[in-house]
Amino acid sequence: MTSFRLTLAATLLALTAPAFAGKTVDTIRQRDQIVIGVSTGVAGFSAADSAGKWTGLDVDVGKAIAAALLGDAEKVKWVPLASQQRFTALQSGEVDVLSRNTTVTLTRDASMGLSGTAVVYYDGQGFMVPTKLKLKSAKQLKGATVCVQSGTTTEKNLTDFSRAHKLNLKPVVFDKFDAANAAYFAGRCQAYTTDASGLAAVRAKEAKDPKEHMILPEIISKEPLGPLVRRGDDEWEAIVKWVVYGLLEAEENGITQASVDKLKAESTDPVVMRLLGKGDDTGKLLGLDRDWLARAIKAVGHYGEIYERNVGEKTPVGLPRGKNRLWTDGGLMYALPIR
Repeated sequence: MTSFRLTLAATLLALTAPAFAGKTVDTIRQRDQIVIGVSTGVAGFSAADSAGKWTGLDVDVGKAIAAALLGDAEKVKWVPLASQQRFTALQSGEVDVLSRNTTVTLTRDASMGLSGTAVVYYDGQGFMVPTKLKLKSAKQLKGATVCVQSGTTTEKNLTDFSRAHKLNLKPVVFDKFDAANAAYFAGRCQAYTTDASGLAAVRAKEAKDPKEHMILPEIISKEPLGPLVRRGDDEWEAIVKWVVYGLLEAEENGITQASVDKLKAESTDPVVMRLLGKGDDTGKLLGLDRDWLARAIKAVGHYGEIYERNVGEKTPVGLPRGKNRLWTDGGLMYALPIR
């Protein structure tokens, strides 16, 4: 009986004990900076302006993580990575986390020493063509040349779609995103394929007149985009994952960037109090302090604010919220509960 009681006590202690920092978290804290891999430039997701300032949905997610862990959203080193470089950079420790429009797949999650965290954007692969071609469907592209970037899920999806519909599509492959963009707008390809969000970003940023290019209605794949970390460091993975869920729960509960301090001081809602560190101390379970999520929200806003600021319908990218609405509004965005 004594042995049973000791085992039970040890189990209960393990369930309630705070998390201990792993190797990645220790390294980040020692250097006082998170190194984040981003794209080489996708408008609305991660792109640098002429002054070198990075903005975008993926950038804001990175800033939220920095605010939660280090107390300052600006304690980030941004490392632009091409598609072929991104996984090697993460595996080798060159970056701490990838936050750069990357699809989480079984192969990437289970066989490359990487781990997917949480989805920040539900996407799917599409096709863009010149409006003057007057196409209504990607199935009308029989025999067409299609610009595509190598080292991506996009390339294989294109081949599968072509075979399934006997289209005999002719891929024109480029190593770099910018090169594929330039080739399409120069007329080297009759169509361009990548994630639909990427097509909208390219059209908004690169086209002389966005109205001269249309995105066809077919979505030919599932592309859940989200941060990736190295496998085996559970503490770091948990922090990245729960920051994303926290931004979603903040939106569910109406906690905006502007209202954090007021709600923290005045709210009596148990959920709001817990999220903002006024109630249960969820931070100790992640090896953080109790204000971790309040800082993240105050730095970048809740998920909906991040979305609308970077890629929403009032931005040049102009993406409807669609599948990325909260589950309570008919979308797929569903946060695991912070409690």
